[in-house]
Amino acid sequence: MKNYDPYKKIILFFASFMNVLLMSAVFSYVWYEFYSKMMFNAVSFYRRGNYVIIGFYFLLLFFFSNMYGSLKIGQLRRMEVLLSQYLSLFITNVAIYIVVSLLAFSFVTPYYLLGAMVAEMLISTVWNVIIIKIYNRIFQPWKILLIYGERPAADLVYKVEARRDKYAIYDAINVDEGIEKISEKIRSFQAVIIGDISAIKRNDILKYCYAHNIRAYVIPKLSDIILMGADRIHVFDTPFLLSKGYTLSFDQRLGKRALDLLLSVPLFLIASPFMLLTALAIKLYDGGPVLYTQTRCTQNGREFAIYKFRSMIVDAEKDGEARLAQENDDRITPVGKLIRATRMDELPQLFNIMKGDMSFVGPRPERPEIVREYCETMPEFPFRTRVKAGLTGYAQVYGKYNTTPYDKLKLDLFYIENYSFWTDVKLILMTVKTVLKKESTEGVGQDQVTADKVQSQPEEENVEQLVKEIVNNAEEQEK
Repeated sequence: MKNYDPYKKIILFFASFMNVLLMSAVFSYVWYEFYSKMMFNAVSFYRRGNYVIIGFYFLLLFFFSNMYGSLKIGQLRRMEVLLSQYLSLFITNVAIYIVVSLLAFSFVTPYYLLGAMVAEMLISTVWNVIIIKIYNRIFQPWKILLIYGERPAADLVYKVEARRDKYAIYDAINVDEGIEKISEKIRSFQAVIIGDISAIKRNDILKYCYAHNIRAYVIPKLSDIILMGADRIHVFDTPFLLSKGYTLSFDQRLGKRALDLLLSVPLFLIASPFMLLTALAIKLYDGGPVLYTQTRCTQNGREFAIYKFRSMIVDAEKDGEARLAQENDDRITPVGKLIRATRMDELPQLFNIMKGDMSFVGPRPERPEIVREYCETMPEFPFRTRVKAGLTGYAQVYGKYNTTPYDKLKLDLFYIENYSFWTDVKLILMTVKTVLKKESTEGVGQDQVTADKVQSQPEEENVEQLVKEIVNNAEEQEK
């Protein structure tokens, strides 16, 4: 079968370009037929003015489609691609409605745009379904070998299995089997996943894959992530990677604080009516306090009082043990379930941002006792406190509530080492999509009190046997 992988990016670009072009064509029809005639000075939109408006719509839609991942066909799940497309269309049409109203010097009727958006969603759904089917037919999932070590690998297998349309693990081997046996086995596969194994053993495997043109998916170690943010310099003919050991420069801190105030103050005012309704609902349900404060850790481990709407029963931790919310936690009230699902419980943290205790974007603020517990097994955990804690962040957007602390540490460290003003803006926009994803608010398991502490730790499954069972089940489903 011919290998189309070198042409993947160009194929997906044209497919995405055509999708955005189709949506722009729908808007173009609505603009010419209805809105262009409502302008204060319609003559000025005779030719070039019309082209500018349609071109602006195209650019807006392309920007948000790229931001939310609706162009990432094959990389994201089908439903996530469609959700991203709908969200992109909604935000683009809201933005263009504001622009059209400003140009018309009055609030124009939104019904034509609503009709256009419905048509766009229908067309986009059909287009994406067709493209995804063609993509899956052309680009078959990689036949992958998993190389794992001492760290538990069963969870990794389950995560990869959830995207079997893209990654298909067909076998697994422990790194202790030795490089000779591993290299012999690698030859039968198109790609490998190199798990969280020692750097020395990993380097040998990675070099072998590189030498034999074998695709390698590598789980980075903390030291790798630190080096991602290093400066590249040369001393004559010797290259260096300079890790400076500090985080944000003065101008970056200043820009970050300015963004926090620029967003938190108007958002606090806009959200005030919703916050009042939320407070009323909590009070009417059980008569308990509306807000609850809790000690959390921010930059350099400094403790502060975080504000949140109460989503649990009064005295939810009367036993004195700090623990995260679990799946189907009976401590969460009916009102609490709603405000947690919509993230309304987080809104009072806007006041924390205005005070300067938190930033809009940063690592999730943890409780001091949980931080101490995590530090027992991860001495590097305080690395994430080199910046202020955040309302949203890399771990919050790309992880889940029950993501393990070790994985959260990697995500937070990746954000810190690759910080930029644009990264903050992007993560804030991505948070809108995260709120719509149910799995982002999943609690920890029933047998867990923190994301890392399990009351009764089960034995690690035999990874090779687990992979064989998954392959057999996949083959049976295909039949």
